[in-house]
Parts: sequence; C-alpha cells; structure tokens
Amino acid sequence: MLMIHSQRPVALVTGSTRGIGKACALALARAGFHVAINGRDNEEGRARQQAMVAELEQFGIEALALPGDVSDLILQQGMLDTVLQRWGRLDCLVNNAGTAAKQRGDLLEVTPDNYQYCQDVNTRAMFFFCQKAARAMLSQGELNNQHRSIINITSCSAHSLSISRGEYCVSKAAASMVTQLFALRLAEEGIGVYEIRPGIIETDMTSGVKPKYDQLIGGGLVPMKRWGQPTDIAVVVDALANGNLPFTVGQIIDVDGGLNKSHF
Repeated sequence: MLMIHSQRPVALVTGSTRGIGKACALALARAGFHVAINGRDNEEGRARQQAMVAELEQFGIEALALPGDVSDLILQQGMLDTVLQRWGRLDCLVNNAGTAAKQRGDLLEVTPDNYQYCQDVNTRAMFFFCQKAARAMLSQGELNNQHRSIINITSCSAHSLSISRGEYCVSKAAASMVTQLFALRLAEEGIGVYEIRPGIIETDMTSGVKPKYDQLIGGGLVPMKRWGQPTDIAVVVDALANGNLPFTVGQIIDVDGGLNKSHF
C-alpha cells in the first residue's frame, strides 16, 4: 500500500496530558506539528486526553490520543503504527513519560520490585521507544527538509544525588546514557537525539512539596530564585524539534535555573 505522507511534521509526546508533557505538546502544535499525545488508559486518563486533543486542534493541526502504559513494549509499537497509519510519518519523539520512586526512604531498604519499577518506566521504556522511533524515521527518510529528532526528558537527578530515592536517580542516570548511545548511532543518519534535564518544576506532581521548595529556592538553592515552569522545558523542545541546534550530538541541556551549578 502506498503510504501518504502528511505535509505537516508529526510529533509524538508521551506522558502529555499535564505538566511538562502537556506544555511540550502545546508548543509543538503552535509550531505547526500534528501531535499524538499519550496518557493513562483509564477513565480519567482518557477524558484528559480527549480534552487535550480538542485544545491542541485549536491551533489548526490534527491531534490523536494514544492511551496506554509506555513500559508495555508491544503497546509502544501499536502507538507508532497508529501514528504512521494516520499521518505517514514521524519527525519528533518526545520521551517525557516517567515515574517517581514509589516511596522515599533509606537506600539500604530499597526493594528489588521498587528498583525495577523505576527502571521499567524511566529507562527500559525510553530505550525501546527510541529504537522503534529511530527505525520509523530511518524508513521514511527526511521529508520536506524537516529535521528529525528524539528528545528525552530526564531529570537533574541524572547527575545530582538523592539518597532517599536512589532507585529513581539510577534510572535517570541510565536514561541519560540511553540518549548518548542513540545520539551517536543516529548522528550520521541526520537524526538529532537530545536530553533535557529539568530542575525543580512547578506542576501538580510537585504541589505536595511546594512549601519546602519555596523556602529552599528563596534561600538560594536555585540561583535564579524561582520555580521552573513547564513552559521553560517546552521552549527548548520546540527549538530542538525544529532543528535549531543542527550541529549538536547528544546535547544535554539543563533547564534548572542554575540548580546544578556549583556555587557557594
């Protein structure tokens, strides 16, 4: 069957019904991408995704909801197949879906199950989504001179230590290596692979620790002395997806207000 390619570029953003993922999906829609979004496959999750589709399509693009758990590798392939059947191309994958540690506590008490949980969602899922997306992008080639990219959202915890959630830090450090490996493999193919490390970002997921971090940020933990916003991440995703850093390979971009800068 002859594949009909959309004239617009196409992006798939995982974990995109709230927070950072939602901001990224909106930024790409504003930039003219058709956007496939992803969230939980339950009643609330599907409702969020349908509302998000309507919001995205206000920008004059097409949007598609792909509910499901990204750590399900068979489902990953189904998501990509649906995107390709709908639009005939994939130009940008944003690996945003992730999970926190199930519980904070002593590093000496981390269980194998809790360790594996972080690995499955934060590392294994990212690795194989990168692999599947890369194969799709290589098969289609570059269309309409559109830059092709894979953008992995990790965390400042890929570098900074937090012994109360060590399994999370390990999974994000491993995700950082996933980015470097695919960046090197795909450089000669003209596919940019990048890593964004958010710092302390104000979302519903951080609302429970807001008083604590308000005090820490005000005390200088973040040199810019403010919370990061999801849009701070989204503007970087927009730039990367549109090829505005064309001669970079595996670039790690800290979007953290200076959190990871050594200072006295």
